[in-house]
Amino acid sequence: MSWALDLYRWVTGGLERYAPRLLEMRVRRGKEHPERFLERLGQASAPRPPGPLVWLHGVSVGEAVSLLPVVERLRQKRPDLTVLITSGTVTSAEVLARRLPEGVIHQFAPVDGPEAAARFLEHWRPSAAIFVESELWPNLIGQAHERGVRLALVSGRMTEGSAANWRRFRGAAEALFGQFDLILPQDREAAERFQSIGARVDGLVNLKLAGGPLGHDSSAFAPLSAAIGDRPVVVAASTHAGEEIAIVRALDALHERLFLILIPRHPERADGVGEALAAEGYQFARRSRGEPITAETDLYLADTLGEMGLFLRLADVVVLGGSFGPALGTGMVGGHNPLEPARLGKPAVSGPDISNWKGVYADLLAAGGMQIVPCPHDLTTVLGPLLSNPPMAQAMGERARRAATAADADLDRLWAALQPLLPPAPARANGGRGR
Repeated sequence: MSWALDLYRWVTGGLERYAPRLLEMRVRRGKEHPERFLERLGQASAPRPPGPLVWLHGVSVGEAVSLLPVVERLRQKRPDLTVLITSGTVTSAEVLARRLPEGVIHQFAPVDGPEAAARFLEHWRPSAAIFVESELWPNLIGQAHERGVRLALVSGRMTEGSAANWRRFRGAAEALFGQFDLILPQDREAAERFQSIGARVDGLVNLKLAGGPLGHDSSAFAPLSAAIGDRPVVVAASTHAGEEIAIVRALDALHERLFLILIPRHPERADGVGEALAAEGYQFARRSRGEPITAETDLYLADTLGEMGLFLRLADVVVLGGSFGPALGTGMVGGHNPLEPARLGKPAVSGPDISNWKGVYADLLAAGGMQIVPCPHDLTTVLGPLLSNPPMAQAMGERARRAATAADADLDRLWAALQPLLPPAPARANGGRGR
């Protein structure tokens, strides 16, 4: 153990007494679950089932959702294992509540105080733990390692700024990352940064490239489709501040009447989005309020969680949000997962801010499954031809689907790498032929 990690443990141990008060403040601000915030102190709200348990952790919505294919694989291949998944945000818990298979346990991750970490680990006693992306808590990781938990960091992400900070405390970095049995960064750039701080790299896996099409409520599809009718549908997915109104204004220039579904990345922004639309005279229906789609409704504010798969299936063309910030002067976001529409065979258009998904975008662009425009104003140059020529749009979507299928090999590589870390499978009863 390094002096820096010892100091961290000492400092967090002293500050831990203030954690309950801080959590209560966060509850009042809507940042913690009012009935489950004690989970953040390591106090479990569910019993631990008997037998071996595997723990997966992703801090927020994107990271937690990226673990769902691993959860499905564990349930399919190792039904003898209990699966526990932790996350750190209220929104991630709401999404997981809708999407986790029956029998999988969700808890909020404990704060990284020595006592909270000990309570959590003492109750759940995992055999193996899988951390995704960049969620690294020294107390939790260190105590898990001391208890013999096999540790994996998968789809690991590290910015150059984080790597520079770790290089200042190289001994701490080597001690922390040396406790992992498996480290799989998500790309070569991340791998080089991990290696620059003394971490071992065992291969590359990007979990956000893995998995099948997003699920959906099939009973909700038919009534929505019938209400929309034969109007072409554009879905603006995972939009950020400023993008909604810019996209609506841009599509006003199209001569063809269409149906636009706006899906803010953060549904809690919906009030502000609605106010901005109303201020410019736009009429719209709002999903969270159950407002009906009529023959006069051309704009739908889809401000609910867990329904992206439903709305993407309605789309003729998808506009990917989180990609126009620099063009609008609202800052960089880095784009969002272009494989979500691609896996459903939907053609997609994006802005130029795609730094979080450069490799995936490059593959989709090379396959002819998507296009990039400089700013929202330019959307009409791409959307117009696609909406007026459905066979062209469908062919573009099919190219996107084929490119997305090639990305799913990451899950197979990860599953193979995880096998040595999992508890041994129970011996099968001898059902062979007699001698």
